[in-house]
Amino acid sequence: MLRHIDPAELQCTVAVERLNPAGQAIKRQLMRKATVTLGRNEFQEMVLRVHDGKTPQNFMLRDFQLFTRFAKDGKCTVKFVPESTQVLVSDCPPDRLKVFLKTLSIKHQASLSNKPVSGRAKLRAGLPRAFETVSPLQLKDVQKANELRSKVNAPIQPKGPSERPVNKVFGERKQQVKRPRPDCDTSPVKALHPNKKPVLVLPVAQKLSKEQTAVLNAVLSGKNVFFTGSAGTGKSFLLKRIVGSLPPKSTYATASTGVAACHIGGTTLHNFAGIGSGSAPLEQCLELAQRPGVLQHWTSCKHLIIDEISMVEAQFFDKLEAIARSIRRSTEPFGGIQLIVCGDFLQLPPVSKGKDKANFCFQSRSWRKCIHMNMELMEVRRQTDKAFISLLQAVRVGRVTEEVTTQLLRSANHCIERDGILATRLCTHKDDVELTNENKLKQLPGAMRVFEAVDSDPMLVQTIDAQSPVSRLLQLKVGAQVMLTKNLDVQRGLVNGARGVVVDFQPGNQGLPRVRFLCGAVEVMKRERWMFKASGGLYLSRQQLPLKLAWAISIHKSQGMTLDCVEISLARVFESGQAYVALSRARSLEGLRVMDFDPRVVQANQDVLLFYKRLRKERLLMQSSMNDFVGQSDKENYPW
Repeated sequence: MLRHIDPAELQCTVAVERLNPAGQAIKRQLMRKATVTLGRNEFQEMVLRVHDGKTPQNFMLRDFQLFTRFAKDGKCTVKFVPESTQVLVSDCPPDRLKVFLKTLSIKHQASLSNKPVSGRAKLRAGLPRAFETVSPLQLKDVQKANELRSKVNAPIQPKGPSERPVNKVFGERKQQVKRPRPDCDTSPVKALHPNKKPVLVLPVAQKLSKEQTAVLNAVLSGKNVFFTGSAGTGKSFLLKRIVGSLPPKSTYATASTGVAACHIGGTTLHNFAGIGSGSAPLEQCLELAQRPGVLQHWTSCKHLIIDEISMVEAQFFDKLEAIARSIRRSTEPFGGIQLIVCGDFLQLPPVSKGKDKANFCFQSRSWRKCIHMNMELMEVRRQTDKAFISLLQAVRVGRVTEEVTTQLLRSANHCIERDGILATRLCTHKDDVELTNENKLKQLPGAMRVFEAVDSDPMLVQTIDAQSPVSRLLQLKVGAQVMLTKNLDVQRGLVNGARGVVVDFQPGNQGLPRVRFLCGAVEVMKRERWMFKASGGLYLSRQQLPLKLAWAISIHKSQGMTLDCVEISLARVFESGQAYVALSRARSLEGLRVMDFDPRVVQANQDVLLFYKRLRKERLLMQSSMNDFVGQSDKENYPW
């Protein structure tokens, strides 16, 4: 079982500021390790308590303002209007903060029906002081809050200048509310804003499987963890949950590629390390790592997440380990930084430089001393057809039976085009992709529309390009085959990788495209925003339509995607694992067409197969210790 998390309590850094009439801080108390609790006093009034192990401070939640713009970074501010005081919360695990804010919002809305107790009545009651943490959210709280909210949102004229309407939850006076921006607001607590979403719902996070729960618990207990699994087992989903469960200031989410880093809201491993390609001698790499901006990464990092570890070269990993020990002046592996490493070594291997074949990360000198636990996710979530899953598992380990060959050869006749949406061709080489998309777009009749991205820093466009799933310039025509590059509405099938076709453009200056998707939805595409982390803790952003041309896409760029209709040519496969990555992008065998299939292109690296075999043996030996994290002995979930 996942360890219990109290939705009404936060462990974080807190600053309490007393303000002058101009709103400037005149006194500040900083508590680096504090507990913030949502509770009720002896009169059942809502109270925010801040406690750092000394004397607790209580703040009445009556007239207050709540600022949540940076909640995704683990920050928020509660301003208590009558007291001219504000509580600044920071370095809080974002997922915990999100649930806390939702609890505060609903409980506060529901409590507005309670009749306020006058000061005189409080004195006469003579009750001893009390504080009790609020109970977890229940459906009745939500229903009560929504009833009150519907009444509050009815237009009411203020009686006088002293009765200016105040949003009690966010505390913003009505005349201060800004017009919503046309681009996407990525604030995780956007749903709390009564002006934008009048109906509150219970916060329900997607449940983790037993395997995923075991990994998360191992991470939260401080272990250095490597977790793996075949394509579609929810590795990226779990990584996002891990990122959301750790304090942001000391957690760095990285990946071997820009696309993978963008998926988990992080940066590239090379960007974090600051040592370029890492090919220079160790002494030179050490100097590079101690530059201003880069040094701060190494010294402040307590939790380092590395996704797509299969593409990280062994020598580079060893250099990072040596640099961490040197800069942090620690003899512990990786300088005492907790490692959370994820990927599938049976997918894409490291890129070879020159004639020497690149070694996998697990072949590095420091791998075994750095990784405490190896865990595998077994439950495939991307595909639901068991026959297709078993076909993919066979291809993953390089085992191509006659049945697998027959099925893939037969798929060449699959008619997977529908409603004017053609199959996306997966290519092994990037040049083929660009050429195919350019030529197909030119062949379409009609005028070309060009959509230019709005970047936060045009001078750093190369850095943004390396991590962004959308290009700076997007050229479209009616009939253009496109692919969604962001989850917009999972329930309706508007997910990253969803296929569509441009049906027309809106009239007016913006001329936004209208796209018909394979799931049946027809949507006008508006600009979305992507945030990227650059060196020195700098945040960059790009606003662009969440689309890319989809006649063709490279196998490398397709990692992490689920494609509805895909055509694959495996004739030019040049790396082990490449055929498996391509095939596993498909949601189903029916939506897959494999051209010119040759069983000889399906390869699995023998070193990797031996590595996984050794892990299985170790896994069985460690089964008893795993029970501490899962809470029960359930061997079928851990078949190493």
